[in-house]
Amino acid sequence: MLTGCGASGSGAHSGASLAVVSSYMPQPVSATMAAGFLTVVNKGGAQDELTSVSSDAADAVTMHETADGAMREAGRLAVPAHGRLVFRSGGDHLMFDRLKHRPEQGQTVTVDLHFARSGDLRIEMPVKSATYNPATGH
Repeated sequence: MLTGCGASGSGAHSGASLAVVSSYMPQPVSATMAAGFLTVVNKGGAQDELTSVSSDAADAVTMHETADGAMREAGRLAVPAHGRLVFRSGGDHLMFDRLKHRPEQGQTVTVDLHFARSGDLRIEMPVKSATYNPATGH
C-alpha cells in the first residue's frame, strides 16, 4: 500500500525517488506513547537520509535503532540508492512520545518525514490492532 511519494532529485535517475509503504501504528496500550512502523523505498540512484520525523499526534517523534538487542535513539538514518529503510517491530522503529490523544484502531495518524535531499513527505499512518502482524495482515 503506497501511503506517500517524495520528490526526486535533479533527474529521475540521478536523485533519490522516495515512497513509503506498509506504514502502521499498533493501537497504543499506553496513553502517552506509541510505536510506528513503515518502509521507505528509494527507487532512485542517490542515497538520501531521514533526518527527523514529526506528527501533530505527539509532542515528539524519535527514530530508534535496535542492534544486539539494545535500543538507542538515532539521529539520521540512510535510505540507500535503490534500497529501503525499514522500521519494523523488534528492529528500527519510531516512538511517538507524549501523545496528545490516544489513537484508536481504524483511525489514521498524520506523520511528516523529513529528508536531507528530498524534503518533506507527509503520510497517513493507519492505526491497527495492538497485535497486528503485517506478515499476515491480521
